[in-house]
Amino acid sequence: MRKWGPLIAVSLGAFMLLIDTTIVIVALPEIGRANGSSYADLQWVMDGYALALAALLLGAGALADIVGRKRVYLVGLVLFTAASLLCGLAPGTGTLVGARVLQGVGGAAMLATAIALLGDAYQGRDRGIAFGVWGAVSGASAALGPILGGLLTEHVGWRAIFLVNLPAGAVTLFLAGRMLRESYGKRDARVDVPGAAAFTVAAGAATYALIRAGGHGWSDRGVWAAVAASALAVVAFCVVESRSAAPMLDLRLLANRSFTGILVGGMAMQFAAFGWVALASVWLQGVLDHGAVQAGLMLSPLAVVAFVVSALSGRLLHGVSPRWIIGGGLLFIGAGVLLLSRVDAGSDWTALVPGLLVTGIGVGLGAPSLAGAVLGTVPPAQAGMAGGAVNTFRQLGFAFGVAVTGVLFRDKAESMLDGAGLARPGAAAEALAGGRVAPGAAGRAASESAFASGLDTAVTVCGLVGLAAGVLVILLVRTSGPAAAAPREAAVERPRVAAN
Repeated sequence: MRKWGPLIAVSLGAFMLLIDTTIVIVALPEIGRANGSSYADLQWVMDGYALALAALLLGAGALADIVGRKRVYLVGLVLFTAASLLCGLAPGTGTLVGARVLQGVGGAAMLATAIALLGDAYQGRDRGIAFGVWGAVSGASAALGPILGGLLTEHVGWRAIFLVNLPAGAVTLFLAGRMLRESYGKRDARVDVPGAAAFTVAAGAATYALIRAGGHGWSDRGVWAAVAASALAVVAFCVVESRSAAPMLDLRLLANRSFTGILVGGMAMQFAAFGWVALASVWLQGVLDHGAVQAGLMLSPLAVVAFVVSALSGRLLHGVSPRWIIGGGLLFIGAGVLLLSRVDAGSDWTALVPGLLVTGIGVGLGAPSLAGAVLGTVPPAQAGMAGGAVNTFRQLGFAFGVAVTGVLFRDKAESMLDGAGLARPGAAAEALAGGRVAPGAAGRAASESAFASGLDTAVTVCGLVGLAAGVLVILLVRTSGPAAAAPREAAVERPRVAAN
């Protein structure tokens, strides 16, 4: 137990924070019904968490190097667990979204320190085993999320998907406090607070603009005010980072085609592979009237196939250049998501299966290779920054994917409902996105057709993004050797160890 205690403590934390990305998906219709939430509200339940993770990962890693990685991990774990309690007790959607943001803050502290803690705890062959187990647990969390979320939502209630983190968090906190040892990076480093603030505003304002456009249309002044705020924040971020002695992201790395290609690939992968999943969950439950457990099982082929393929690809594709693995994975994702556009008003859940299987192959190929590939594009001294950057862009891809698909769905569904002669098609489209079909036989038929068309539009765009990103990665990335060849020893600077 003593030898593998650090691995258990870090892996349990990873399981908690990563499963909370997917466990909420099948609970969205129930959350919406219980709180009278619009689809925009439900988008924020997912994106509040993803944006906090994305915005704070790099800053949390820098802070941990200074004050101690174990300390930051424990603080993040306590905050995540406390925020889970707030989620479970939330009286309304606003409180739930706020608590989800706090969850993301805690999750960022945990995720930013996980690799470094494992790197300090293990050496040689044991380190390889530890990273392999940690990666497998991370993959399993995505596979189990929809199923566990469905079971808890249907048999206990949606609040249980958050409250289950309380005993898990207590056990993890006990193990982490006893098993992990403190370690540090560069104690004289600085936390790039201005850069983190500008990045947070840029990402948050852009996501707000997209989600607001889905509910109010592109003519809304608030949408364009958010777009302007995001653009100004991007400019401020670039100015701050170019002048900072210790930038959150060294902008000179973007001149490296391989580095930039992998960042774009990671962002597009999450956008294409997962941006539409919430809409599919709403379709299964709100339109086809399946239960939450059934919806979780119906969506699980993607994650299950991804888990199996990721385990096999590490052995079978050793020696293959990462541009072919990541680029090929994106092409599979693009093709698989485009297969989902076969859904029509008369389809049942089996129409999703071919697309889910092909998409799962792509995720299993590409996702595990991103971290190793990006480390191979930068000097060892910048490995931590590069690893944090690719995780940040992946979370941004998920957040933007959820927001963009919501806009696409609403525009198409409103157009279809208007053509069917329904009164107030905009309001009807918003209700439909939350799983509430129009009353009456004619209203239900129009709703089924409109939802299928909106979903098809959303997945078509996601599929095209995946295909385009796959081609771009193949053209840009020139890292030689296998994706796994980036030395894991370089991924974690050898930390100085202090007594517990």
